[in-house]
Amino acid sequence: MSLPNRHRTSVIAECVELTPFGGLCYLTFGNTSRWMSLTMKERVESIRDRIAAAALRVGRDPGEVLVVAVAKTYPASAVQEAIAAGINDIGENRVQEARDKIGEVGAPCRWHMVGHLQTNKARLAVRLFDCLQSLDSLKLAQELEKAGSALGKRVRAFVEVNLAQEPGKTGVVEAELFSLLERAGSLPHLSIEGLMAMPPYDPNAEEARPFFRRLRRLRDEAAAHFPDLALAHLSMGMSHDFEVAVEEGATMVRIGTAIFGERPPP
Repeated sequence: MSLPNRHRTSVIAECVELTPFGGLCYLTFGNTSRWMSLTMKERVESIRDRIAAAALRVGRDPGEVLVVAVAKTYPASAVQEAIAAGINDIGENRVQEARDKIGEVGAPCRWHMVGHLQTNKARLAVRLFDCLQSLDSLKLAQELEKAGSALGKRVRAFVEVNLAQEPGKTGVVEAELFSLLERAGSLPHLSIEGLMAMPPYDPNAEEARPFFRRLRRLRDEAAAHFPDLALAHLSMGMSHDFEVAVEEGATMVRIGTAIFGERPPP
């Protein structure tokens, strides 16, 4: 049973901390166990409220921002609960986990691949997912093109950018982005619709702001340089920093633990 609004507001107030920056205060999660005492519907509603507040602070329409609930390692039952709570988009990091889970979930939703995609899994990924957010090489783009052609499907994809050039992290570096967009953007079964990034983790959400701002500028530069590509989307921001991402132009935020709770072991 959902809490009455006044009680939910009280619980949320106990669960978050105010982080001051530049004269504004941002909500960050504090009392995790208290937050998880809310129903999933209440957590989703609170996240949407926080997205709306962040969007309005910078004059954006909150309806421009889509929540992708990242279900890595969570069971199908948790995904079903999220869908019942109003989530329409589910993210997965592994192709095989998604394959097993999609059949179990059953309920209609859009599935997003948000983890690293190996070329040998491209065909299966094209069959399973509505959007692939981790395109990071021409070789992968060519495999997606082959799969899209074979399946008669136009493949929606975002290019993942490694903004900090972190070793061990996937994503194309900035210097190679335009080259990849030029060559992959000409493939007839591949529709490149935006950029995705994951800044270095820092518990202070403000530390991610320069990376989010840089991704937006890269997108804007790419959209001007490649007018035939519909680069409408910026996928950036996670449970601890999505409000800052929204202020910097995110059209998709990828949220896992703030919706589902601490991840069970894989």
